[in-house]
Amino acid sequence: MEQRNLGGLVTSAIGLGCMGLSQGYGPADDAESVRVIHRALDLGVSMLDTAMSYGQGHNEQLIARALPGRAGPVLIATKFGIVRDSGGVRVDGRPEHVRGYCEASLRRLGRDVIDLYYLHRVDPDVPVADTVGAMAALVTEGKVRHLGLSEATPAQLEQAAAVHPISAAEFEWSLLWRDPEDDVVPAARRLGIGLVPYSPLGRGLLTAALAGPDIDASDFRRQDPRFHGPALDRNLGQVGVLRDLATRLGLTPGQLALAWLLAQGPDVVPIPGSRRPDRIAENAAAAGVRLDPADLERLASALPRSAWAGDRHSFAVPVTARGNG
Repeated sequence: MEQRNLGGLVTSAIGLGCMGLSQGYGPADDAESVRVIHRALDLGVSMLDTAMSYGQGHNEQLIARALPGRAGPVLIATKFGIVRDSGGVRVDGRPEHVRGYCEASLRRLGRDVIDLYYLHRVDPDVPVADTVGAMAALVTEGKVRHLGLSEATPAQLEQAAAVHPISAAEFEWSLLWRDPEDDVVPAARRLGIGLVPYSPLGRGLLTAALAGPDIDASDFRRQDPRFHGPALDRNLGQVGVLRDLATRLGLTPGQLALAWLLAQGPDVVPIPGSRRPDRIAENAAAAGVRLDPADLERLASALPRSAWAGDRHSFAVPVTARGNG
């Protein structure tokens, strides 16, 4: 698979988003999830994206279970800062907690070093520079190789990069959701920060394979206005256009959506997730698709940004500030 550079971290052009193996999209089977991870690695996917909050540590432990005996490079990207426990969900970016969160992730992962360590959400009660300062100390100590921020604003990226080089910015970006193109994408590129789109398949919508039960089974889709009412009807109409374009190119709709993202620049590494090995193979194959300027122009004309409906900002992860940490 093509290799790409995220601010100094060289990884496969497509990574594997592992969240759905532990939460967000209904029950998952651990044995099947291990097969999914193995399939991704076999196909040249080298970056596995997880977080301490996914399944309250289950996701990191699942990855540790899948990796023994695997040959070839495996890069682990994990995140801290969203805390899920019996008290609910909260954000904690206090510097004095960063090392403890990192060491707990290392234990669950069974590793000595984390390749890419993200702040999952910026704590509204803590200057991001203070949190990144504590993260930078982990790099100095050899516990972490590269730093990243998830869902950060341009100003926060600027403040973070002034403390320590930031290799990656993770954020939702797809044909369905293009708002980051207005601010986050140009800011990250100005700072030399790689771009890691999560939900690059629009939470599954861009696969053209979602059914009503798929929406009902997902905590995320149930809360997302893009998956309900007139917005869903309009978006499904757009997915039909995407399907027609993909068919003409001999691709699946999901492959075309991923190829479009990859064509946005060599600093883009999408992290689609799936709980099906066959879907993993389909996604990985998108890394070999090259869209020419005429293809991209047809996409821009047939699927303009303004044609999609629903605002993801009208719902949010139900987090509070720090809590008791």
